[in-house]
Amino acid sequence: MSHQALTRPIRDWLVDQALDNPDIVKMFETMCQRLTAVGVPITRARLIWQTLHPLFRAETVIWDKGKDAVLEQFLHQDDSTDAWERSPLRYVLHNDVQVLRRELQGPNETLDFPILSELKEQGFTDYLVLATRIDHAITTGDPNLAGARGIIVTWASDRPNGFSNDDLDSLQQIQRIFALACKTVIQSRISTNIATTYLGKRAGRSVLNGQIRRGDGMHTPAVVWFSDLRNSTAYAESMAAETYFSMLNAYFETTAGALVNHGGEVLDFIGDAVLGIFPFEDETQLEEAVLRANSALDEALALSREKNEARAGSGQEQFKFGVGLNVGEVKFGNIGIPQRLSFSVIGHTVNEVARIESMTKLL
Repeated sequence: MSHQALTRPIRDWLVDQALDNPDIVKMFETMCQRLTAVGVPITRARLIWQTLHPLFRAETVIWDKGKDAVLEQFLHQDDSTDAWERSPLRYVLHNDVQVLRRELQGPNETLDFPILSELKEQGFTDYLVLATRIDHAITTGDPNLAGARGIIVTWASDRPNGFSNDDLDSLQQIQRIFALACKTVIQSRISTNIATTYLGKRAGRSVLNGQIRRGDGMHTPAVVWFSDLRNSTAYAESMAAETYFSMLNAYFETTAGALVNHGGEVLDFIGDAVLGIFPFEDETQLEEAVLRANSALDEALALSREKNEARAGSGQEQFKFGVGLNVGEVKFGNIGIPQRLSFSVIGHTVNEVARIESMTKLL
């Protein structure tokens, strides 16, 4: 039976995956296992794509034969490392290359990237990179990475003669269909990243699940957090914009960062104020929510001391803030006008916590 006939069930399966929203790690792992089962000699595979996330520039799924596939994420600053600069992946992206093959043994051996020598030492004999554009994938805006919109898959074999021509044809035929399946998943992941980054986890999930009309929402009991930066108007008027934003972000890292570290959800940055919640389901979870909120407050105070000591040492203005906490039921949902909505919390509990915080100015 030809390779094309052997891999047809895999291609059909990938079409079904493209119509769904599968787990990308499991999908890649299953595809690799099915390819090896029909005789394609892959022992190492990597799937890489660019994402849109405040922390991460790209994501990758790592598969090695006999092991479970795992997901790893690359920070934005990782693209400046020496390993990346000398990577075949960077070469493929910058030169808009769709297929790059390197034989790691024999008369056609080519070891023009450091990783190829490493793979040869590990016993690999052949290395293939396939890149496919995906129009809806989002780039970082770097003109040097104009070809980065899509997926890259790397395949490596340790078979004595490497990949045959039939193997190479099979992998290239599957690549485009696999890219379609990945397109669905990647776009979904990016949408989730954007929604949770700008709305928070709970609000982001609610919006993505269809709660997008004005008035859509829910009631939930929560410990509500409201913190406010002191003297912000005076700082904004007297400081250079860059200096003020640096202070503002240090304050947000201190307060909102502590809140998130202890299981809270940031709902909104209202100017220089942070509005967040520690939701709980019923009275049995109230004590835990209160403890988490208090722990977040303790951490915020400790962080502010550390940051202010560092700022004082470098001649920067120190910052102060107040925090109010309140417990009660909040209305959590869409408010605004039909054309422009905000997913937030309203109710007397929220109004009270803002007044509680304002009382800290008198202490």
